[in-house]
Amino acid sequence: MEAAGTDSDGREFKSPDEMWLEHTGDNNKKTQWYRDGVAYWEGVEASVNGVLGGYGHVNDADVKGSEGFLQTLLAELFVDGGIDRHLVALDCGSGIGRITKNLLIRYFNEVDLLEPVSHFLDAARESLLQENHMASDKHKATNFYCVPLQEFTPDVGRYDVIWVQWCIGHLTDDDFVSFFNRAKIGLKPGGFFVLKENLARSGFVLDKEDRSITRSDSYFKGLFSRCGLHLYNSREQKGLPKELFAVKMYALTTDIPKKVTKGQIQS
Repeated sequence: MEAAGTDSDGREFKSPDEMWLEHTGDNNKKTQWYRDGVAYWEGVEASVNGVLGGYGHVNDADVKGSEGFLQTLLAELFVDGGIDRHLVALDCGSGIGRITKNLLIRYFNEVDLLEPVSHFLDAARESLLQENHMASDKHKATNFYCVPLQEFTPDVGRYDVIWVQWCIGHLTDDDFVSFFNRAKIGLKPGGFFVLKENLARSGFVLDKEDRSITRSDSYFKGLFSRCGLHLYNSREQKGLPKELFAVKMYALTTDIPKKVTKGQIQS
């Protein structure tokens, strides 16, 4: 794995392995790593501004960027954009249901939410069940799982899309790989992952406060290879404040996919 990194105190590490060994090098340390991460978010209010770290105003730009990317993927990978399919998505690290409510529920017939912080998931459930009553049964939030990513295994073949945004940084490299390997079984044939995450310019940056790591593009690509995933497409998020990390979206498939054009599948 690549290159040196730093933590939020400015300390340098020669490699990710050195950092992971120090922070998660035995079972007790690893358990504490995940416990501290959840504890941080348990102290954050269940609001858009809270889950976005005080940057609630980036919500619209984030959703707009995600929607453009999702529209492209649905058009290219599903016959007729999936209009004749019963589409199901999993929202990983769903928080208060921000992405489900503002994006996924408009494109998918069912959305399941996965979130380890109970008061976030409670807020999501309250908000989305109200939406369910106002909307038709054709687009609804279905299941609410209060489970951390590193412990979750999806039902076989349930999902067309598994959306993972601003949460994978809490997982160690080994748990990152293990999560995607388990999650693959949850995809329907032709289904795909979307990973949307902050990017370090090089190496990695460890946030000691919330127990998360921001990885570089090449760091991510090395992990995708370890997972046996194919990088189908990627796109940089636009319109975010310059003081924030860059953000990139990755579409990942378990097989080399075939594009769909005008209702026909092409090699």
